[in-house]
Amino acid sequence: MNREDLNAPLQEQDTINIRAELEKYLFHWKWFILGVLLALLGAYTYLRYATPKYNVTSTILIKDDKQGGISGELAAFEDLGIVGGSGQNLENEIEVIKSRKLLGDVITNLNLNTSYYKEGRLKESELYTNSPIKVLFAKSNQDLNIKFSIQPKDRNSFVIFNAEGSQVGSGTFGAVTKNSSIDSLVVYKTEKFTKETVNKKIKVSITPFNTLIDGLRVTISVAPISKKSSVLKLSMQSTIIEKAEDIVNELVTQYNNDAISDKRLVSEKTNEFIAERLTTISKELAKLDDNIKDFKNKNNITDISSEAELILQTNATNRQAVIQATTELSLVKALKNEIGSKEELLPANLGLEDPNIAKSIAEYNQLLIQKKRLLKSAGLKNTVVIEVQENIDNIRSSLQRSLSNRERLLEINLNTLQKEAGRYNAKIAAIPTQERAFLDIARSQEIIAGLYSYLLKKKEETAISLTASAVPNAKIIDTAYGSEIPVSPKKNIIYLAALLLGLILPFIFIYLRDLLDTKVHTKKDIEEHTTIPFLGDIPHSEVKQKVVISANARSSAAEAFRLIRTNLDFMLLNNSSNQGGNTIFVTSTTSGEGKSFSSINLAASLCLSGKKTILIGMDLRAPKITEYLEIPDRKGVTNYLTNDSVTLDSLKFGIPEIPNLDIIASGAIPPNPAELLMSAKIEVLFKTLARDYDYVIVDTAPTNLVTDTLLISKYADLVFYVVRANYLDKRMLVVPQTLYRDQKLKNIAIVLNDTDMSRGYGYGYGYGYGYGYGIQEETSSPWYKRIFNR
Repeated sequence: MNREDLNAPLQEQDTINIRAELEKYLFHWKWFILGVLLALLGAYTYLRYATPKYNVTSTILIKDDKQGGISGELAAFEDLGIVGGSGQNLENEIEVIKSRKLLGDVITNLNLNTSYYKEGRLKESELYTNSPIKVLFAKSNQDLNIKFSIQPKDRNSFVIFNAEGSQVGSGTFGAVTKNSSIDSLVVYKTEKFTKETVNKKIKVSITPFNTLIDGLRVTISVAPISKKSSVLKLSMQSTIIEKAEDIVNELVTQYNNDAISDKRLVSEKTNEFIAERLTTISKELAKLDDNIKDFKNKNNITDISSEAELILQTNATNRQAVIQATTELSLVKALKNEIGSKEELLPANLGLEDPNIAKSIAEYNQLLIQKKRLLKSAGLKNTVVIEVQENIDNIRSSLQRSLSNRERLLEINLNTLQKEAGRYNAKIAAIPTQERAFLDIARSQEIIAGLYSYLLKKKEETAISLTASAVPNAKIIDTAYGSEIPVSPKKNIIYLAALLLGLILPFIFIYLRDLLDTKVHTKKDIEEHTTIPFLGDIPHSEVKQKVVISANARSSAAEAFRLIRTNLDFMLLNNSSNQGGNTIFVTSTTSGEGKSFSSINLAASLCLSGKKTILIGMDLRAPKITEYLEIPDRKGVTNYLTNDSVTLDSLKFGIPEIPNLDIIASGAIPPNPAELLMSAKIEVLFKTLARDYDYVIVDTAPTNLVTDTLLISKYADLVFYVVRANYLDKRMLVVPQTLYRDQKLKNIAIVLNDTDMSRGYGYGYGYGYGYGYGIQEETSSPWYKRIFNR
């Protein structure tokens, strides 16, 4: 049989052996079970002591006049022009709801910066409304960031401890307590205070306002339920349902209060303007009344002359027009002065005939309110604020132009009316001077009285507007509600994650270990890196024996050497025609791979088969035969090569463990081993031994360290190349592969030493014989190694 038949040539495989990959991991099934159990135990512990979080939601309807029309409460005043005409920007309203000002008001009203906790065995629990005590500070505590504990001594007094547990003060309930490390505070008992509270510490945590506001801005979520809807959904996650409900409800309340305050600004500004004008006009009207009284007393006039009645009737229509034009012109001038002074809200609904001016005033006031609300949560350089400011400037310019145009138009109309009045006045020239003077005074009185009546009407409308503006901006659809089912941690997800983690971590560990592991482990590793024939493998043995094979030995190592002995016959078929015995060199890549162990037991197995065998220690640099057999140093090959008087027979010796085996030791370590191996006596030595013995087993030096083995390789019929599993780096297999490819070693075959039987050959099946008797080689292993160290 050709030696190449014992091992298939190295081939590139484009497919993955799925079964082999699976069994590589299934072999470590105990690690996967352990990982899953530990992960599930960790998940159970986490769920046992984790604080659950609950989700609280509330929905509100933002009353958008453009989308949904005005509210039913304000519909009755729509004809007065004091409601409607503007809509809400939903994104702006969301920013207002989450503004720092509103959140600060919520924290203040609910006193959220002071928290109370009770100690548990492993964690603390917040008491919120169940706290038996309440702490108030004499000064503002918005910027405080401290933690301390209060322990009631009895129903009247208490002790204060700092965060490190040291006592820092004491006091009486209801009285101011001064302390060196904590500002002056007052501790009150609540209705939750019971006798069980005594001697139990209650932790108090004071958190700065800004920290709480930042936390609420992250925790509270505000979003529309759909793109076209004006309904907002407010949600918040908290460990205490009641606390989250209070926060969300209070936030909606503060938002409505803020919106009402903004709406009242326009009406209050209008009311102030009308009140100021009424005061001025009232004085003018009173002065005219006094003039009429004085005129009548002076001229003894009691009634208007009937002679002027016809002319006055004709002039009545013209005079009414003059009154209306004068009134509107006065209002236009007042508004023009008001808008030119500074950026303030303008009085609305003054009854100007030009509807565009009234509409512009409403839009101007709405933009001012929007700018004010945006400044609560944004700076002057915010793009939205800049855009609103530009709109305000544009409308103000447009409004000033409209008022100027209206003023000129009214002045022209008034001049026309006054010319008409002049023509009528010429007709009245015949009326007595006293009556004419009276008519002038009466005309002025009528004009002022009409303006006074008009302003009184507008004042009443403004009062109605003030009342109507108290309607909230947001209609509460659902008050805050939290489900008793926690949103986190989710048990199913945690256990599933733990299960996956328990499977993934061992997988990653095994994968990385195999990825980073460069050692030779199985026959498969050798076949993947070399094309050298594989002779067999020698299992690892926990029993410390120098010779593992004997006539009655049935251990796995002994059977392995018997199998190798059988394979040697196939490897040496081509040498059967040669005269003399077979010379087998035993070598390795580096030291420590079991070369001497293999050579001794190989020689022993050949002796047991009835073959005349001799073992020679040819590793002159580091002799191991005598050291391994635990016999004193003696003469050997070195002495034979350097001393002609020394014969081979004088160097031979035996050991009781291996009867009929002759051994020649290496001898003393020479200073020039390479030169000795090149001497002529080496050839005589090998020819003599090959003639006298069936098998000559030669323990040579490692091939990667020195050239000794290569110097005498021509005398070998077969090279028994030992590779130690879990020891030699796979990259070092290039050494025997190169020697094999370049034919520097004759008839080379690899033996894998110290293999793990549980690993098998690397193809998914184990190494074993199943005789049911022999040496039990792993009885000395600890239990944890027998379970996990695979």
